[in-house]
Amino acid sequence: MDNPRDPYVRVRGAREHNLQGVDVDIPRDVLTVFTGVSGSGKSSLAFGTIYAEAQRRYFESVAPYARRLIHQVGAPKVGEITGLPPAVSLQQRRSTPTSRSSVGTVTNLSNSLRMLFSRAGDYPPGAERLDSDAFSPNTAAGACPECHGLGRVHRTTEESLVPDPSLSIREGAIAAWPGAWQGKNLRDILDTLGHDVDVPWRELPADERKWILFTDEQPVVTVHPVRDADRIQRPYQGTYMSAHRYVMKTFADTKSPTLRAKAERFLTSTPCPLCGGSRLRAESLAVTIAGRTIADLAALPLAELAGTLTATSEAARVLTEDLTSRIAPILELGLGYLSLDRATPTLSAGELQRLRLATQLRSGLFGVVYVLDEPSAGLHPADTKALLTVLDRLKATGNSVFVVEHHLDVMRGADWLVDVGPQAGEHGGRVLYSGPVPGLAAVEESATARYLFDRSPTPPREVRSPRGELKVGPVTRHNLRDVTAEFPLGVFTAVTGVSGSGKSTLIGEITEELAGVGRLVSVDQKPIGRTPRSNLATYTGLFDVVRKVFASTDEARQRGYGVGRFSFNVAGGRCETCQGEGFVSVELLFLPSTYAPCPDCGGARYNPETLQVTYRGRNIADVLDLTVESAAEFFADTPTVARSLTTLLDVGLGYLHLGQPATELSGGEAQRIKLATELQRAHRTHTLYLLDEPTTGLHPADVELLLHQLHGLVDAGHTVIVVEHDMAVVAGADWVIDMGPGGGEEGGRIVAAGPPRKVAGASDSATAPYLATTLG
Repeated sequence: MDNPRDPYVRVRGAREHNLQGVDVDIPRDVLTVFTGVSGSGKSSLAFGTIYAEAQRRYFESVAPYARRLIHQVGAPKVGEITGLPPAVSLQQRRSTPTSRSSVGTVTNLSNSLRMLFSRAGDYPPGAERLDSDAFSPNTAAGACPECHGLGRVHRTTEESLVPDPSLSIREGAIAAWPGAWQGKNLRDILDTLGHDVDVPWRELPADERKWILFTDEQPVVTVHPVRDADRIQRPYQGTYMSAHRYVMKTFADTKSPTLRAKAERFLTSTPCPLCGGSRLRAESLAVTIAGRTIADLAALPLAELAGTLTATSEAARVLTEDLTSRIAPILELGLGYLSLDRATPTLSAGELQRLRLATQLRSGLFGVVYVLDEPSAGLHPADTKALLTVLDRLKATGNSVFVVEHHLDVMRGADWLVDVGPQAGEHGGRVLYSGPVPGLAAVEESATARYLFDRSPTPPREVRSPRGELKVGPVTRHNLRDVTAEFPLGVFTAVTGVSGSGKSTLIGEITEELAGVGRLVSVDQKPIGRTPRSNLATYTGLFDVVRKVFASTDEARQRGYGVGRFSFNVAGGRCETCQGEGFVSVELLFLPSTYAPCPDCGGARYNPETLQVTYRGRNIADVLDLTVESAAEFFADTPTVARSLTTLLDVGLGYLHLGQPATELSGGEAQRIKLATELQRAHRTHTLYLLDEPTTGLHPADVELLLHQLHGLVDAGHTVIVVEHDMAVVAGADWVIDMGPGGGEEGGRIVAAGPPRKVAGASDSATAPYLATTLG
C-alpha cells in the first residue's frame, strides 16, 4: 500500500522502450520538467511508464471487465511505482479530428453558448423555445437539411465536367467519365441516342449539353458497337448515366480512395445556398443575442466574443459569466485569435494541446498528476511566460505537473528537472540527473546542461547574398489583408511572429506556379500514415530494398519465396491473425480504442515460416526491430539501403526503429522523416524547401544537427523558408520576415523584414526583443 504521506513518486526498475532499469524519485505538487535529446527516453518515462501505470490502476479500479483489457493492453515494464496519484494526460495527439470537430467542441464552449441561446436568446414573436440541441449543426434537430450541417455543398458544373470544350465527345471532352470500356460504352450509347460525338463540345446546342451532363434519366438502348473486323460484333443493352450522376454516385459510394479523389476533382465546393455556410436550420438562425445569431458569435475571435457577451441581459448573467470565465484561460495562453467555429484539423498540435490545457484549468481537479507533452510547441517566446503562469496555477490548486519539454525557458521555470540520456535510443535510457535546476550544471555528460547554462551570444554568421527574389501576394486570406511579401532566393529565410499572426497563411500562398520557385517541397508535420501499417521503412522506400535482399537469400530461393512474401501488407508471409499489423485493435467501452500486441505473432507481423528465412543471422522481423543506427552498420555494404539510413542519421533520427509504426511518431519526427526522404533524392535543379516549425519537439542539440542539413541545402544552391519560433534558428538565418504585431485581427501585417540584426531593432515587433537577446 502506498504511504499517503510520501511526498515523492518513486519509480523502480523502469524498462519501457530504451529505459535501462531506471530508478528515480520525483517530488509531488511541483512543476517537474523531463529533458533530454530526442529519443533519449524521457517520454518513455513520463508517458510510457508513469502515466501508463496510473491509467492501468484506473482501469483496474473501474470494473472487472477492464481487467481483460489490462491483460491485452499490457502493463508498463516497471518494477514498482509508489506514491502515484491519479493522472491526466495532455498529449499532442496524432489522431485526425473530423471536419465536424471545432474549437467549440474541444473546449465544450459550444455547449455553454447553445445553452445561452436556448434559455436567454431573443426569439421571433410566436416562436417556441428551442432545446440547446437545435443550435448544434451536429444534431438532426439543428443541422441545415440541405448540407446536413457541413456548411458546404458539393456541386458539379459544366466547366468542371468538361475542362476542354474544343474536344469532341469521342476525343474525351467529358473528362469526368470513367476510362476504358465503361467510358466507351457511354459514348456509344450517346451515339445510338442520336447525339453527335464527333463535333467539338462547344458546338453542341446548350440544352443537349445540359441533358448529356446533368439528366437524371437513365434510358436503356440497344448498342451495336463498331469493332475491329476480326472481333465479334455483338449488340448489347446499355444504360446511360449522366456525368453528374456518375461523379456524385462515385463520390458517395466508392470504397476506393483513388476513385473518390478522382471524382472530387470534378466537384466544386461552395457555401450551402440554404444556410449560407452557417450549418444551421432557419429556425435556429432566427434566434439572436444582441442582434447576432449563434453562427455570428461562433465566427468571432474568442477575445472579441468575451467582450460581446458582457453586454447581454440580466437573465443570462450566470451563463455569460460561466462562458467568459471559461474563455479567460484560453486568452491567457495566447489563443484569443481562434473562433469557436474554427475546425480542429486546421489547428497545430500545440494549439490543440493548449486548448485542452485551458479546459483543464476549469475542471477543478486537485491531487492529480498532469502529464504534458511539449506544451510550448508552436509558442512564440512572448507567450511562453503565460504558459508558465498557467502551469503554476495547476500546481497551486494542489496538483503535480510533469512536463516533457525542450524549451529552455520552461526548463528554467521548473522546480525540478529529470534529465534523461546521455544520447538517443540504446545510448540513452538512463536518468543522468533528478533534482532542482541549478544542480544540472555539474553533470558533465548532459547535453541539456550545455545549452541551459551557456548564455553566450550566438556567434555571428556571414549573411548570404540572394540571387533573385520571389514575390508573393497581394494576399487577402484569413487575417491577411492585401499583404505582399518578397522572399529572397538562394538563402535561408525565417518567418516569425506570435501565434495567429498569419505566418502559415502567408507561406501557404507559395506555389510552384510562382515565377522563380522551380521545384517546391513542402515538409509539414502531418503523420506519415494513419495506422501501424505505415512505418519509417515503408515510407522512405527503404523496405522495398530490404525485401529484395531477403528474397535473394538461398533459403528464400529454395522455398520459392519472392519479394511479396516479406511484405506484411499482403497475404502470404504475414500473420493472418493481425493481418500483418503486429497489433490488434482493442475497442474500449467509453474510452478511445487502443492497440495491443497480436496474441499469435507477438507483434512480429509475420507467420513462423517467413521468420525462418534469415539474412546474416536476422529474420525480417529482427531487421524491422533494428534502430536506424544499428541498421546502418548492418547494411553498410548495401548502397541503396545505406544511403537512406545515412540521411535519417543526418537529421537526428538514428534512435528510431525501422518498423516503428507511424502512429507512434511525433509531428516533428514525421517531418524529419519527410525531410530525410527528400534529402536522399539528389536534385540538380533549384528547389524551394518550405518547413513549418521544423524544430518542434527537438532538443537544442538536435536543432544544431537539423540546421546543419538545412544550411547545407542552401549552400548547394537551394532556397529554404522556415516558419520558426526558436530564436537560435532565427538568429542564424540570412533574412527574417516578422508578422504581427499580434494574433488574429491584431496581426496579418509584415512588421519588419531584413537580416536578423535589422529585425532585432524593429520597434513594434514582438519578436525583436527576444531576437536581440539571442544575438547578444
